[in-house]
Amino acid sequence: MRLVTYTHNDASARLGAQIDDRVIDLAALAACHGEQLPLDLLSFVQAGDTARETAQRLLAGDPAEWPSDAVHAIDDVTLSAPLRPGKIIGVGLNYVEHVEESSRSLDTDKELPPRPVLFSKPATAVTGPGQPIRHNANLTNQLDWECELAVVIGRSAFGVSEDDAFDYIFGFSIINDISARDQRRSGQWFFSKGQDTFAPLGPAVVTADDIPNPMELDLELRVNGVTKQKSNTRHMLFPIARLIADITSGVTLEPGDIIATGSPSGVGAGMVPPEFLSPGDTVEATVEGIGTLTNPVTDAR
Repeated sequence: MRLVTYTHNDASARLGAQIDDRVIDLAALAACHGEQLPLDLLSFVQAGDTARETAQRLLAGDPAEWPSDAVHAIDDVTLSAPLRPGKIIGVGLNYVEHVEESSRSLDTDKELPPRPVLFSKPATAVTGPGQPIRHNANLTNQLDWECELAVVIGRSAFGVSEDDAFDYIFGFSIINDISARDQRRSGQWFFSKGQDTFAPLGPAVVTADDIPNPMELDLELRVNGVTKQKSNTRHMLFPIARLIADITSGVTLEPGDIIATGSPSGVGAGMVPPEFLSPGDTVEATVEGIGTLTNPVTDAR
């Protein structure tokens, strides 16, 4: 399933399943069959297999029997961030070529890290497709991009082995790990990466059953139509299963939490000369099988 959070005619945000060029309101579809489904994606994830299986069964029915008020043309709705996670765990330096460019431009270690490099982004950093990335020139002159595959956790996970890791994944999305490179503080990344709008997320969450091999997905990022990043998730230094095992060795992952799995090379700081985002720019992050996440950059002052 391709799940989105949408608004229609300025009503409250609701959970929908996108099928081709239509969005089907899952709670409304369930209600017409005398059943219940959550109104929002986080609650849907937290409801576990029962909610997912109910939605899949209802969507497999005859579309002619779907209630008209539950079906909207995709062009008639506005998509927002699919969910606000409890926590976002970022992974730094998780593509070999990005390790090299970071050591050159950001003074990080030139040696490959022996374990995943982890940091956090607050939920308040999340913004949705089409929403602005805020550029505050009082805080940064080095606003940068990072296209990443986002892993959405489906159930509580602690002490998970690599062999079992994929059993804990609900689905996948796209996250753009926006960074103010000049706001790193004594090696700490929180303010550099955690400011409001620094975690564009979306446009959808695709359930794990529809992404058969997340370690073979093409990624691409464009600024004003010009390709800056182009890679594949198979080039991750630490694959998804290793990341989940490492994180849950000491931190509980909860339903709806997100792992931002790291950026390939091609970030602005690594360009010669360096390139950074400015108001008026448009950033498009694409991940195979999920879609394209587009955000304008605006002046925050």
